[in-house]
Amino acid sequence: MASSLPPRGSYLKKENAGTARREMGLKVAPRRNVLSAINNGGAEAAPVVEFSGREDVERLLAEKMKGKSKNDFKGRVEQMSDYIKKLRACIRWYMELEDGYLAEQEKLRGTLDAENSRHTQLEAQLSNAIEELKAANLDLTRRCENLEETLSREKSEKLIAAESYEKEMQERELAESSRDLLTVDLERVTHDAKRFSEQLKMVQDTNKRLQEYNTSLQQYNSNLQADASKSGETISKLQKEKSAMMETMAALRECNNSMSSQLESSRASQQEAIRVKEELRKEVECFRAELKQARDDRDHSVAQLNNLNIELANCKEQIGRSSKECESMSTKVSALEETCNTQQDQIQTLQKQLAVATEKLKLADVTAIEAMTGYEEQKEKIKYLEERLAHAESQIVEGDELRKKLHNTILELKGNIRVFCRVRPLLRFHGDSNGLEGASISFPTSVESAGRAIDLMNQGQKLSFSYDKVFDHNASQEDVFVEISQLVQSALDGYKVCIFAYGQTGSGKTYTMMGRPGNDQKGMIPRSLEQIFKTSQSLESQGWEYFMQASMLEIYNESIRDLLAPGRPNSFDMSASKQYTIKHDPHGNTTVSDLTIIDVFSIADVTNLLEKASHSRSVGKTQMNEQSSRSHFVFTLKISGSNKNTGQHVEGILNLIDLAGSERLAKSSSTGDRLKETQSINKSLSALSDVIFAIAKGDDHVPFRNSKLTYLLQPCLGGDSKALMFVNISPEASSVGETICSLRFASRVNACEIGIPRRRTSTSI
Repeated sequence: MASSLPPRGSYLKKENAGTARREMGLKVAPRRNVLSAINNGGAEAAPVVEFSGREDVERLLAEKMKGKSKNDFKGRVEQMSDYIKKLRACIRWYMELEDGYLAEQEKLRGTLDAENSRHTQLEAQLSNAIEELKAANLDLTRRCENLEETLSREKSEKLIAAESYEKEMQERELAESSRDLLTVDLERVTHDAKRFSEQLKMVQDTNKRLQEYNTSLQQYNSNLQADASKSGETISKLQKEKSAMMETMAALRECNNSMSSQLESSRASQQEAIRVKEELRKEVECFRAELKQARDDRDHSVAQLNNLNIELANCKEQIGRSSKECESMSTKVSALEETCNTQQDQIQTLQKQLAVATEKLKLADVTAIEAMTGYEEQKEKIKYLEERLAHAESQIVEGDELRKKLHNTILELKGNIRVFCRVRPLLRFHGDSNGLEGASISFPTSVESAGRAIDLMNQGQKLSFSYDKVFDHNASQEDVFVEISQLVQSALDGYKVCIFAYGQTGSGKTYTMMGRPGNDQKGMIPRSLEQIFKTSQSLESQGWEYFMQASMLEIYNESIRDLLAPGRPNSFDMSASKQYTIKHDPHGNTTVSDLTIIDVFSIADVTNLLEKASHSRSVGKTQMNEQSSRSHFVFTLKISGSNKNTGQHVEGILNLIDLAGSERLAKSSSTGDRLKETQSINKSLSALSDVIFAIAKGDDHVPFRNSKLTYLLQPCLGGDSKALMFVNISPEASSVGETICSLRFASRVNACEIGIPRRRTSTSI
């Protein structure tokens, strides 16, 4: 039994070795399809940067440029290149770490299952061994008691039978030998029992360690999720750093221009040096000619001096003849000697000037060589910077493509159709102004249901509903927009996005979508447009240019009305009589014939159009709302973007819809035109639900043509399009019936899966 037990702590060797490898920063197999772009972009030889933990990443993000001269562009470029390489290594390390975590998690799960089964077998074996030890211990205890009785009996016999001492001694020796054997057996059994108890304790410790290890695995999983969210924040920081890099690239371009100007000045200096060199060369030639002339004069003077000496001899011979001639000749000789000395001084001066001119010529040659060397270095530096700039731009393009793919994947995992619920605050004239006191709506506060569930009391029965997000009556317009901003970004990335508000009349749909004047009261439509224009302007530095067109229409009694038509507020009859036709092309684009489409270039342009459309929309008074929207308002923004650097082209559509209020005829008491409007509204909303359910079930036929609304939105309700429904509800107790209908319809939509399947949400009704 003892040989079958594993050595103490052997089952954790592999796990401890794997943990040690991870702590030492050993790499795991990278995902080739994700890291190929980074590995190809970093083909240049560079030092390997290792990351062993979050401290290294935070240290890299907190790293600042070292202080250098503003003119030291090469140093700054080298620092930036090193920083980019570190960022690339950081991203590669994050991806490899994520792969390692996933592989390690699967490995640990398999190991944990194997250890659990092994632990169960060990417990069964140990329980059997304990039972055997208990039986052996009981047998030995009994034998020990028998031996003690035998010993006492032998002692009594010894006292009684003193005369049979010799026989008694023999029996005593036999008894002592038997006792020794039994003692040895008892010690051996005691030792075995002690060893088994230690093994049992070791197994208990192993079980405890396994439980602690399971707890650490759960904490490790939660840390992984936290690290994933922090990785998203890191990606956003990297995007900011990318913008900073673009600014640095612009500064480098300016630096390139300045270097070009310096190069031109260097060329001009070189030309000036060459000109000076030629002038000095000419001066040297002149000096050499003058020197030659001076030497000739000197030789001529020496010849004259020799002649004069001869003449002096002749004069000495003729001294007696003419003393005056002798004096004149002496004077001439002195003058010639002075002239010779003067010419000697001039020759020395010219030699010195020749030496200075030669030095200047050498200096000019060295300056010209240095200028040419500097020119070549600047040319190589400019070429290197251009290559780095092209490489950085390609990395930025690849990073933007990866961001779009990851962004779309995240939205698909959340669901291509999502449902948000928003509760309107309780109005003062409808009840207590303190909030929802006395109302039938409550919000669960558990960890799983917080912000995603809503409870409703109806006739003593509790109804629970769960959605992707639930906003209570205290939620602001900004809180709501934060949740839909990712969908708005998808429209700019080239996807079709549809956001619409559904609910009974007076539940706050128009306020959610349009809002009111003031920054805090702006609705989803103006906030979405502000984000689109702001993001499109920030992407101009990457070479993106966007062109946007806006159109606004309403569907009233299954008829399309152009809200931007000239003279629209005073020409209802004219636009109603005009026939608008909806057409879809094979590429999924939708057009409405004769619909006014206006090019927009700023948020101010769209704001003016929204004000014009709001004055033109059809509204009416009912018993449920003083100013009820009697038509479906559809705002469409067509986005066309192109990148002149990469040749990419995207086309996206953003549909923002304020649906007319759903209401029951029995409660609204509508008659005449209001009755016809209510019937048309309910029919189109029913058609919308039929279309969504048909798409979710995968029916061959989807009834898009049953309503103008569904036929208009056909390209935005399937495929890779993104759809979001706001279900707005009223908190008044008098509206419980309509609220239940709206929540049940939203729950059915929330249970649908269009595109990639997502997580399940539970609904208890």
